[in-house]
Amino acid sequence: MAYNEFAYFYDELNGEADYDKLFGQVYSLLRSHGVEDGIVADLGCGTGELTLMLAQAGYDMIGVDRSPEMLAVFRDKAQQLELEEKILLLNQDLLELDLYGTIRAAISTFDTYNHIGPYSEFDKAIRKAAFFMEKGGVFIFDLNTPYKHREILGENQFSIECEDALCSWQNHYDPEEDKVELKLQIRDQESGQDFYETIQEYSYTLEQVKETLEKHGFALDKVLDGETFEPLTETSQRMLLVAVKQYTQEQQEEV
Repeated sequence: MAYNEFAYFYDELNGEADYDKLFGQVYSLLRSHGVEDGIVADLGCGTGELTLMLAQAGYDMIGVDRSPEMLAVFRDKAQQLELEEKILLLNQDLLELDLYGTIRAAISTFDTYNHIGPYSEFDKAIRKAAFFMEKGGVFIFDLNTPYKHREILGENQFSIECEDALCSWQNHYDPEEDKVELKLQIRDQESGQDFYETIQEYSYTLEQVKETLEKHGFALDKVLDGETFEPLTETSQRMLLVAVKQYTQEQQEEV
């Protein structure tokens, strides 16, 4: 999944996101796991709000996204903040990830990994991320829960209006494929032009996620509600996971 025209309205339409709270939680988790500096990859970085905050906190960031449009918006922000030297931007699909070296940590937020595809592709994406992770490295990522897909998104319709754009979308939940299809209509308020995109989000149970992480050398250290950062509940709409790499890639290949 790659956002196209939506990229240029993303920040405004996502205006309710509390990046300060998210940054505080991610930063605290990184430091509590000993990652106080070094290279951190933001997998599915979008327009880069969280990536930029972590760069300002002293990390050498890699921003990876499949959408050239998202990265174009990100690049403009980095230039304005004079952070180009602290951030490497890569236009890559997470299923074909190549970071050219090892990293201390990876983060991924706003349900990026739900968009990867069916469970087999999710498994591949985790394997790709694991390949570049140092022993003791930390992977912090979130997922929309099956509960949210089934009970909140379901067959419902939603809309968000802001100064420059109106975005509405109709959902269709497919329990057999464990996915939600979202058909988006984005109206440019200035020109009146409409843009259309269709995206999919796939559901993975906590048990599936834990199994995949362990398969690729991670130990699941913590699971939180991805919105409150309190313990996960049966009605949590997003889960935040913290996993720690147990061995190097060379050791993994020997297993």
